[in-house]
Amino acid sequence: MSDHTVLQVKGRVLVGPEDVRDELWVVGGRITYDRPSVSASEVVTVTGWALPGLVDAHCHVGLDAHGAVSAATSEKQALTDRDAGTLLIRDAGSAADTRWIDDRDDLPKIIRAGRHIARTRRYIRNYAHEIEPAELVSYVAREARRGDGWVKLVGDWIDREAGDLTACWPRAEVEAAIAEAHRLGARVTAHCFAEDSLRDLVEAGIDCVEHATGLTDDTIPLFAERGVAIVPTLVNIATFPALAAGGEAKFPVWSGHMRRLHERRYDTVRSAYDAGIPVFVGTDAGGSLAHGLVAAEVAELVKAGIPPLDALSATTWGARAWLGRPALDEGAPADLVVYGEDPRADVRALAAPRRVVLNGRIAG
Repeated sequence: MSDHTVLQVKGRVLVGPEDVRDELWVVGGRITYDRPSVSASEVVTVTGWALPGLVDAHCHVGLDAHGAVSAATSEKQALTDRDAGTLLIRDAGSAADTRWIDDRDDLPKIIRAGRHIARTRRYIRNYAHEIEPAELVSYVAREARRGDGWVKLVGDWIDREAGDLTACWPRAEVEAAIAEAHRLGARVTAHCFAEDSLRDLVEAGIDCVEHATGLTDDTIPLFAERGVAIVPTLVNIATFPALAAGGEAKFPVWSGHMRRLHERRYDTVRSAYDAGIPVFVGTDAGGSLAHGLVAAEVAELVKAGIPPLDALSATTWGARAWLGRPALDEGAPADLVVYGEDPRADVRALAAPRRVVLNGRIAG
C-alpha cells in the first residue's frame, strides 16, 4: 500500500460510544468522513468493526525483568503491541531511551513518563532512579522535563525491615514534588500496591495511581472526589500468588498481604468504578510480562464487573481523551483497528484484529 493510496473502512465505524457510522476514509494518512474524488483503482477497502487504535496506559517499552534492553528488543516489543492493536502507549517508566521510536511511522505512538523514581533499595534493580526524600523534588523536575507530560513515582514497595509493603515517601516531600511537576506542566502517577501510601498521595494532588490494589472504603471516596484515575493492570495482579509463594519463607507477612490484595482485586476495581473513579486499561508489559496483552486486560475489567462498553472506552475513546490524543476524529492521524466481530458484543474480539492501520497505512 503506497503513501498515495486512499483507504476506505466500511462496516461499523465506532467513532464514539454513541456515534456509529458506516464508513470512513483515509487520505494522506488522515481520517475524513467526506468521500474523496478518486478512482476505484486508487482505493483499498477494509471491512469490519473499526475502533480507534487501542491504548495501553501502563506499558514499558525498552525494559525487561533485568532493566534496559537494546533498541532491537525495544522494537520487537513495540511491534508486538502494534500487532495486538495497541497504537498509543503511556510508557509508565523505562530505563531505556526510546525517543528514536518517535521517528518511526510503523511503531505505536508513545507518551513517556521518564524513568521510575524510587526510594533507595526499594524497587526492582536497574529500573529506577533510587534516591532519598530530600532529592525527590529535583528528580521529579528532571523527569518532568524529559517526559511527555507524565512523571512516575514508586509509592510503595517491600520494606525488608518491616517485612511488608510500606509507603516510600514522607508527605511533605510528596506534596512539594507533585506541586513542582504540576508547575512544569506534567501529571504524576505512582506505583501503589498497598493501602498506606494512597491518602497522602491523593491529598498531595497526584493525578493517577497504578495498580491501586490497596483501595478501601476509606480511600475510594477520596479518589472519586479528587478525580484521581486508576490503571488496575489486572493481568499483572494475577501474578501476586506466585510472587507471594516465592517470598513466603523470608517475608510471610508480605506474602499474606499480597494474597489478600489479589483475592479482592475484582471487588476493588468494581467498587472504584461504581464510585465514579476513572479506570483505564494498562498491562504492565515489559517487566516480567509479555507485550501485546491489551485484549486480555480489557477482558479482565469486564470480569471485574465493568460494563463492556465502558471497558472498551477505557482502552479507546475515554483513554485517548484522558491522554489528550484524538480518536477517530475528522483530520486526526488514521490510527485504527478493524475487527471481524463486534467488540461491543464480546470484548474478546479484541484479541483478533483483522487489520491494524497506523498513520494511514495497513501495518504488518
